[in-house]
Amino acid sequence: MAWKWRRAGAAGRWAWAPWRSVVISDTGSARATHGGIAVSGYVHSLTVHATNARKGAGPWEPTGRPHKVGVVPRPSSGFQARAEAAQLRSLLDGGGDTGATGLVLSGLGGVGKTQLAAEYARTVFGSPEVDLLVWVNAADRGAVVDTYARAGEELCGADRREREHAAEVFLEWLEESPGRPRCRWLVVLDDVVDPGDLDGLWPPPHPRGRTLVTTRRRDAALVGEGRPRIDIGTFTADEATAYLSKALGVPETPVHAAQIAALARDLGYLPLALSQAAAYLIDAGQGIPDYRALLADRTRTLDDAAPHALPDEQKAKVAAAWSLSLERADRLPPVGLARPILCMAGMLDPNGIPQAVLTSAPALEYLALTGTRAPSGAAAPTARDAALALRAAHRLSLLDHTPDDPVRTVRVHQLVQRTARDSLTPEDRGGLARAVADALMAVWPESELDTPMAQALRANTAVLAHVAEDAALYSGGVHRVLHRAGRSLGESGRFTAAVEHFHAVHDRAVQHLGVDHPDTLAARNNLASWTSEAGDAAGAAKAFAALVSDRRRVQGADHRDTLAARHNLAHCKGLAGDPAGAADAFAELVSDRRRLQGPDHPDTLAARHNLARWQGEAGHAAKAAAALAELMAIQSRIQGADHPNTRAVRHSLAHWRGELGNPAGAAEALTALRADQLRIQGADHPNTLAVRHSLARWRGEAGNAREAAEALTELLADQLRAQSPTHPSSLAVRHSLARWRGEAGDAAGAADAFAELVSDRRRVQGPDHPDTLAARHNLAFWRGEVGDAAGAAAALAELVSDRCRVQGPAHPDTLKTRQEALAWAERAASAGVPGDGHWRPRRRSKRR
Repeated sequence: MAWKWRRAGAAGRWAWAPWRSVVISDTGSARATHGGIAVSGYVHSLTVHATNARKGAGPWEPTGRPHKVGVVPRPSSGFQARAEAAQLRSLLDGGGDTGATGLVLSGLGGVGKTQLAAEYARTVFGSPEVDLLVWVNAADRGAVVDTYARAGEELCGADRREREHAAEVFLEWLEESPGRPRCRWLVVLDDVVDPGDLDGLWPPPHPRGRTLVTTRRRDAALVGEGRPRIDIGTFTADEATAYLSKALGVPETPVHAAQIAALARDLGYLPLALSQAAAYLIDAGQGIPDYRALLADRTRTLDDAAPHALPDEQKAKVAAAWSLSLERADRLPPVGLARPILCMAGMLDPNGIPQAVLTSAPALEYLALTGTRAPSGAAAPTARDAALALRAAHRLSLLDHTPDDPVRTVRVHQLVQRTARDSLTPEDRGGLARAVADALMAVWPESELDTPMAQALRANTAVLAHVAEDAALYSGGVHRVLHRAGRSLGESGRFTAAVEHFHAVHDRAVQHLGVDHPDTLAARNNLASWTSEAGDAAGAAKAFAALVSDRRRVQGADHRDTLAARHNLAHCKGLAGDPAGAADAFAELVSDRRRLQGPDHPDTLAARHNLARWQGEAGHAAKAAAALAELMAIQSRIQGADHPNTRAVRHSLAHWRGELGNPAGAAEALTALRADQLRIQGADHPNTLAVRHSLARWRGEAGNAREAAEALTELLADQLRAQSPTHPSSLAVRHSLARWRGEAGDAAGAADAFAELVSDRRRVQGPDHPDTLAARHNLAFWRGEVGDAAGAAAALAELVSDRCRVQGPAHPDTLKTRQEALAWAERAASAGVPGDGHWRPRRRSKRR
């Protein structure tokens, strides 16, 4: 189509417009007006495409008064200024001269993309920045063409009835052309559902034109050179609370502020949910605590928490806001998998789900059973199919999928999760919960060398336990993932959290399974074990004594679980200060295990290992060493020299050789064991780190204090890389490092290190934990070595009081502390020197 300057309209103004096109057939007379082609002669009919004139006037041109096509949404009540608005403006201001010529606002339905675009459009419309604003509701191709056709009619005089042609005229009008009057325009394509709808309908790149798109899609087809994407998230916590405060008009009191902050968290700071919650509260005259209880009620759905009349001209309730996106995601390849995989994600941690969980064998089995595959009879879903389904949901902004992050690959808004769960029947939710639990177990490593992954798996299990119906995870027994999560908590050093976890598991097991169910008894066993690790060995011993009695009654005296409970009871007796009693109990247990399981059974060998340990702790180091030497030969024959149990016996044997007065021999044995550990389990395995710790200790005991300190310094760096700073093993290395720094001549440095360690142990393990008490003992000693004998005596006297309260007056640790306190008191009163002075915490063996 050719463009020419011509005079048009009643005012006779010149404008830039295309020539008319004329179609002539047969004969008859015809005349063209308004600058068209004049045809003389006889014509039968004449069709004129009036593409260059508006009705009754010439084509529109920039005159200083802006023109608008379409209806810009009104601002929502309580509209909040957001950081994304500034980012949007910085990218678009200046158009093609200084910024982008287009911009895509992408995000989950309900995050406020349309409001951000509308706020920007209202701001620039009527300013010198924009002469023309076209707002398009772009839900489908027909809606885009209709608005473009209207613009073609209003701006170019095109015939709106010929929609496609009129839309084409409008797009051509937007193009840059030499000599054409300058016009700054903004086209907003709001709520693009399918990128394919815009094929051939994208406004052209223009140095003074801008295109703004809002969509839930994140397809590559939507972005390109000069058209970047901004991912719009939810409100920040401050924005959300400010919005609710304004919408509800509540008094500014600490109580109301706390209630509003809690409600905003419950709603995940989603603008759409916040506005509908405010409307519900106002319409129902209900208080925030009652509304939060309604949200938390698992028997209700999100629709139950929505207002009857939606505010701000909203078209859908929160739960329905994502239905179209989910339908479209389910139609993307692999067809029929987006919905079930979103349901799986709905049972897990919204802040991060490892992709391995959702692509595991149990997850694929669930997808095969519930997915709607097309065509019929398609092959079972593969891990690649599951990943592509996640990608499809990502493209529709139903979740965030970050393949480069194996730990937190998938993130989902909590209300999207709630909507997915609400779509299922209780029976289906139960099956889904069990499938997700199986998926977690399938990827949970036996040895947790990847700390971030272990944290993510625990977090996901905690969410699953919270959102699943109890019956789902306790149907027929306690699901294994609940035991695994509790064990993981304990092995990460979070002993108190492990205790709390197993308290909850035990209580629910009693409720659903009964007090005598094997899984209920197993929960009691784990609860007692982590109670011991948390520092209450005496309480754990009492719990195990009661458990042994109940297991004998329910399962029989010779049942393997009864024998395991006796094993743990004996161990806790030793930790509680009765090593001789522990040795006697283990001797009896070894006899029973030999009779019932045979002399070569792994459980029998483990009992012999612990028997030797407590014989040594009871003062019979030679007996312990001899027993361990014999056991090592048996272990090597039965399980092999490289078996973890064989290496554990070698570790213990080296220790008791050192205690017998041969530290150099102990160090030599541990040097060989370290080499085997590196070869078999690698440098970062906890067992390798433990051997290095022991090796440093015995090198120090052999007279190489400085070498021990250097080795521990290196070990601490590796320990912190492999495990957290608050892990018990990390704290133990710091304890040893402080000691050997002091032994190497830096008493002041040792005192400072122990002071810091005492503070950290109090915070992490609690003030009454045995390791905290041991650190206090060493802190007192090294302060005394610095010259404050009186202070050391006073600190130890206070520690004696605490040990009597926590461990009892007859506990060996209490007796040792009292002896040290008296020695430092004598030293403070005279020049006397106490004995060896250094307190060494009682070493604890690994729990099987």
